[in-house]
Amino acid sequence: MAVSAPDLKAFLLATPFFGGLPDSSLDLLISMLVERRFDAGATVVAESEPGRSMFIVKSGRLAVSKRANAGSVIPISVLEPGDFFGEMALIEMQNRSATVVAESPTVLYELTAQKLYACYKADIHAYVIVLQNINRELCRRLRRADDRFAGHRVSEDNR
Repeated sequence: MAVSAPDLKAFLLATPFFGGLPDSSLDLLISMLVERRFDAGATVVAESEPGRSMFIVKSGRLAVSKRANAGSVIPISVLEPGDFFGEMALIEMQNRSATVVAESPTVLYELTAQKLYACYKADIHAYVIVLQNINRELCRRLRRADDRFAGHRVSEDNR
């Protein structure tokens, strides 16, 4: 289903992914999003599967996990409205690095690699801003992982 909610623009501008985009660029990207709905318990993406899209969380709650070498499941993080995931597979064109499961009924907006490339061709400025936003979020996640690895308490504000 194509995206066309009147409050969608305000929601997206408040997310880290779309921050700083001018109106015309935001409209272009909104036209490229596809709404996806998942029931509680549904696997949205599975670790090691091919991935060519990313997702922005509109509503719901999702659990991110990885399999350990011994086969156990290790919780990584929780995703809530405004968060995004799948960008690593989109950027590096590698398989999914983790499994994401909906913990509650969830609405996501999907952006495919093909659509992101179309953004690059149509609006290079928007493309650069989106990549900068993705990079900022990846840096935040790396800092949180560093803190966890070093045994520091990570506050909810730095989630």
